[in-house]
Amino acid sequence: MPSHPTRRKTVGAVVVLAAVTASLTGCVRGSQMHDSTTAGSGRTGCPAVLAKAKKAVAAALATDAAWDGPTDGPRAASGKSLVYVANTMTNPGVAGAAKGVQEAAKAIGWKVRVIDGQGSPAGIQKAFSQAIALDPAGIVIGGFDPKSTSEQVRQANDANIPLIGWHAVDAPGPSDNPKLFTNVTTNVEDVARISSDWIIAQSGGTAGVVVFTDASIPFADLKAKLIKKELATCSDVRLLTTANIPISDSSSRTPTEVTSLLSRYGSRWTYSVAINDLYFGDAAPALRSGGQQGGGAPYNIGAGDGDASAFQRINQKQYQAATVPEPLTEQGWQIVDEFNRAFAGDPASGYVPPPHIATAANSAGVAAWDPKGYREAYREIWGK
Repeated sequence: MPSHPTRRKTVGAVVVLAAVTASLTGCVRGSQMHDSTTAGSGRTGCPAVLAKAKKAVAAALATDAAWDGPTDGPRAASGKSLVYVANTMTNPGVAGAAKGVQEAAKAIGWKVRVIDGQGSPAGIQKAFSQAIALDPAGIVIGGFDPKSTSEQVRQANDANIPLIGWHAVDAPGPSDNPKLFTNVTTNVEDVARISSDWIIAQSGGTAGVVVFTDASIPFADLKAKLIKKELATCSDVRLLTTANIPISDSSSRTPTEVTSLLSRYGSRWTYSVAINDLYFGDAAPALRSGGQQGGGAPYNIGAGDGDASAFQRINQKQYQAATVPEPLTEQGWQIVDEFNRAFAGDPASGYVPPPHIATAANSAGVAAWDPKGYREAYREIWGK
């Protein structure tokens, strides 16, 4: 099988970079809010890092990049059926990927059934067992840790039912333990890096940052650590604090934490990054009550998911400025293509979607990130 690159070639990158650089020049710098030593000179202590961040952000903001995923592979197998076992369909990311699988299955001529695990370990195990009992050609592990269903994974492996994960393990690609044909996701290092680079670029390298995370989730904790590592590459970016709030408690704890942060840091708090967009939905009432403007500081970016509510906040400039969204529908199509490769005895494609940044300026009012070209490419591969 030919190898496929994991990064898109940016069409018109020079034009985009010029536009982004111009827009960044007009932004209020974090230094003007909290650092008089750099505000006077207009310089930062990390010019090389800042230049690199601006270039990366320009590429990630592009919306017209050509498809650089798979362009060849096996023709469509016929008469296949899939089961998508969902962690919970109330999670917009899980539901969005499921919708993509359903759309792609229709295009390739397969059947697909979604079983909702309803968010509990017992419910997910029951849903997985139901999926195995249906004896499908393949099963999708939709947004949950396969270790929580180790018995069901073993049963599926013993029955030679290929398993493909969506955000099932930390890294994209095949997995030996647990045994997955592949795992479809963006790369956590890429997402962490580009969200941090956006803060560095947008602030001119002089931000005061709060990081929101859930340290009880290893994947989220890793993402937060990678974010802080990238922020630390710019000496004039200050990490004010890390707000550790379990996602399950976000609605109750985030407003109180935000009120405390406003009191503690005031105008020094100019930017935030969260491992999931939902924190900013919960933060908005407290920011509003604290007198902050929806389109002003702290400027907030979500390092993951990019659900419809995040796009709504971004487009309406309501306490979220950007997100690094998953291309959920595209990932659903990739899952179906990966199953087709598994059925043909071919290896996984190795494709990893590149990171994208969505803002009010480049999202054109839409509620999801849906790149161009993948539907046509996969249909061509499948002969459909």
